[in-house]
Amino acid sequence: MRRQGFTLVELLIVLGIIAVLLALLLPTLAVAREVAKTTQCLSNLRQLATAAAAYGAENDGSYPIAQYSVGTVWYRWDFIVSRDPGTGKATVGAGLLWIGQAGGQNSAAGQVQQCPSFAGSATTPGDPYTGYNYNTSRIGHGGGERVEAPARLGDIRNPARCALFGDGQWSAGANKFMRSPFTIPGMDEFPNRSAGTQGYRHGGKTNVVFCDAHAETLAERYVKTSDPTPPAVATGFLSPDNSLYTGD
Repeated sequence: MRRQGFTLVELLIVLGIIAVLLALLLPTLAVAREVAKTTQCLSNLRQLATAAAAYGAENDGSYPIAQYSVGTVWYRWDFIVSRDPGTGKATVGAGLLWIGQAGGQNSAAGQVQQCPSFAGSATTPGDPYTGYNYNTSRIGHGGGERVEAPARLGDIRNPARCALFGDGQWSAGANKFMRSPFTIPGMDEFPNRSAGTQGYRHGGKTNVVFCDAHAETLAERYVKTSDPTPPAVATGFLSPDNSLYTGD
């Protein structure tokens, strides 16, 4: 008997069914990938909060300072960058957050500082990982700030409602210094507050970890600020006032 193959019509029907199944499956896979990235991001932020608490335990209850410089060395919460004055070559190492902690100098600790959903560049050249910012308005302070000394763990009245680290992003990239929407008189009077906004890049939401080390995904995006320059599209502040930045 002659063996009969598939007809052209039958092949077209099978290909059509496969195309329909792929069309149904691909959005689901995309959502699953985004959920996985959000979960990884929240885990990263919790690890940063744990590192900050460990730093405080070893440094008289103080949070790490956000940044300061001495000569050709720039000390920051995430990375320390030293530049050879002769050659201009920069060397990047683990930041103040990791000083004295086991594993703080290895690459795994650095990768915790990379948001899996952020593919842009850092506003600070040379940073190998980026995407997160640190509450500089109320906690980190640092060189050039109205208040330079960082806050102490016991200074925060409501740790569960005071942001510590989050998805940092603004129009020029990922700024690592988080700002509250309005100035804090006598404490944080930095003029360009929209440079310290959060990125709403997880399905239109943003991730943040609070001082008690619990992390949340927030959907609300606020753009009202004392800064004359409003936040860029897809960025914003966590609260309509300073409450989620000060823990009041």
